[in-house]
Amino acid sequence: MLETIKKIAQEIGPELDELSKNIYDNPELGYEEFKAAAWHTELLEKHGFKVERNTLDLPTAFVATYDSGKPGLKVAYLSEYDALPSIGHGCGHNILGATSTGAGIALSRVIDKVGGQVVVFGTPAEETSGAKVLFAEAGLFDDCDLALMAHPSAGYARSGKSLALFAIQFEFFGKTAHAASHPWEGVNALDAALVTMNAVNAMREHMLPTSRVHGVIIKGGEAANVVPEYSLVQYYVRSLMKSYNSELVDKVRRCAEAGALATGCTLKVTNYELPYDNLISNETMNDVFAETLFELSGIEIAPARSDTGSLDAGQVSHICPTIHPYFDVADGEKVGGHTRELASCTLTDYSKEQMRNTLAALALTAYRIMEDPELYKKVRKEFENAPK
Repeated sequence: MLETIKKIAQEIGPELDELSKNIYDNPELGYEEFKAAAWHTELLEKHGFKVERNTLDLPTAFVATYDSGKPGLKVAYLSEYDALPSIGHGCGHNILGATSTGAGIALSRVIDKVGGQVVVFGTPAEETSGAKVLFAEAGLFDDCDLALMAHPSAGYARSGKSLALFAIQFEFFGKTAHAASHPWEGVNALDAALVTMNAVNAMREHMLPTSRVHGVIIKGGEAANVVPEYSLVQYYVRSLMKSYNSELVDKVRRCAEAGALATGCTLKVTNYELPYDNLISNETMNDVFAETLFELSGIEIAPARSDTGSLDAGQVSHICPTIHPYFDVADGEKVGGHTRELASCTLTDYSKEQMRNTLAALALTAYRIMEDPELYKKVRKEFENAPK
């Protein structure tokens, strides 16, 4: 089976190269990826997938399914294709999406031997309010047995951790007054914001060092001689565990309540982006992927990285066993994420070959778990016992 999937990856490679290049040349921001979604779905339909477009009334979302018609596991591949403002595909989602779609196509070619289904989820807007969160809330991953994807980067690395993220917004409402002649008649909304930020900063001594709380004052007044009647503060609250992050969000919210109470302002609390859960990587799947990648291409994958951001794939990992490893597109260059340099790397012959290696490893990893009930039991047991 290894040689079969390796051959399939080479056969479909040129189509995936074209898909990646088209998306690179036409960068679209989150929930505006109309061309990218169309190119993905057209290719999947060409390869026999049944495609549902406009999933959850999101115009650039899709669910593409290939059903063997036999009982078996349901495998999900997660496809992203949104760009960044100004720098285009600096996160490499053009080649990420092509890799996931390619893995789905490769697995569909051999799935009749083991039964089950392969589904490619087209999930827009990972960079902002990721659609995986909405998919998860709607139960679209509930019957999935495995979920896989791989992210382009400078180097190969195992799937690791990500930070749970909660985007919380505070609006303070006060009262204007002349700041020189009658300041006592005003209620200063900027002071409420400053009290909040000072309280959050004082709280840092008492939170886990692995957590992150960072924010900005978006609005704090219009003129120095007018007491500000309105201020707007936005925070990201991040932690390695979703359960602890919820506790930390409550503490940050109380800081804002203190700011409102101290100044006499009224407070409105909302979310300005969707929350992301922390990524729980399934180490059994991680091991299978690492072994498979080495067998296919001789590549030894590095340990999971210690530095972490936040991913909407975290939501999926709380619902079914998930991995999110990284694959190399930089060929030894020290290239950071969210840069024009990384975007350019996705067009090289080297990155195209690594896409083939990676999609083959993703497909064969799923296949090996699908054909081995005892291996899947191990994957599932780890998932059920993982702390969240």
